[in-house]
Amino acid sequence: MPKSTKYRSRTPDAQGIIRYSDEEHATWATLIERQLPKLEGQVCREYIDALDAMGFPRDRIPQLHEVSAVLQDHTGWSVAPVPALIDFTSFFELLASKRFPAATFIRDAEDLDYLEEPDIFHEIFGHTPLLTDYRFAAFTEAYGKAGLAADNKDHAMLARLFWFTVEFGLIDAPEGLRSYGAGIVSSPGELDYALHSPVPDRRPFDPLSALRTPYRIDIFQTVYYRLDSFDTLFELAQSDLVPMIGEARRLGMFEPTYPLKNIA
Repeated sequence: MPKSTKYRSRTPDAQGIIRYSDEEHATWATLIERQLPKLEGQVCREYIDALDAMGFPRDRIPQLHEVSAVLQDHTGWSVAPVPALIDFTSFFELLASKRFPAATFIRDAEDLDYLEEPDIFHEIFGHTPLLTDYRFAAFTEAYGKAGLAADNKDHAMLARLFWFTVEFGLIDAPEGLRSYGAGIVSSPGELDYALHSPVPDRRPFDPLSALRTPYRIDIFQTVYYRLDSFDTLFELAQSDLVPMIGEARRLGMFEPTYPLKNIA
């Protein structure tokens, strides 16, 4: 996530409602209408079924209490409004208590195709559907608890595990390679790139390897990890993730496969 942003999250009123403008609702409508047709054949069935269960409106931004009501019925999760940028500890605390943090702003028209920081379309459309799946929800909760148990110096390393699963994960579905990560399913460009481009390396998922893999947030990914199934994440949720961080640190980081930034 960028260190600074021009965006500021919207604060719910006394009734818990965020009063979005007509222009902001129109941005949501544009984003969801152009993304939905891209999902079939490229996104895993678990996500598509979960998206149907969420029942997002197409003509307006859903209110957080509407999203939370569906999640509560399935796995007991809810959505918590947060500023555009929060620290690792706050992030881990929310996940550990089964609350998914959602920045409540939506991108401007000039950022329609790409945005470094997560907006409400990314958070709600990308992240919340799979939280109806008990396996995915259990992993996300366990990840938050691992973050709270880990040393502060290991937070950045632990972020890589989230990045290569929840954000940019692929899955070997019975019908072929599909995406499930929120950063892919909410991105028109990266959805095609992640599955079809000859550029990225699509590696079998291994949590230790994911912890050792560097990434950049401002480019399409050069490495993706492929799950066998969400059962793998559920099994990982039953493990102690903290010792894996120490082992990854002992083994050292993989060399970056992306161009390094030029620093003036």
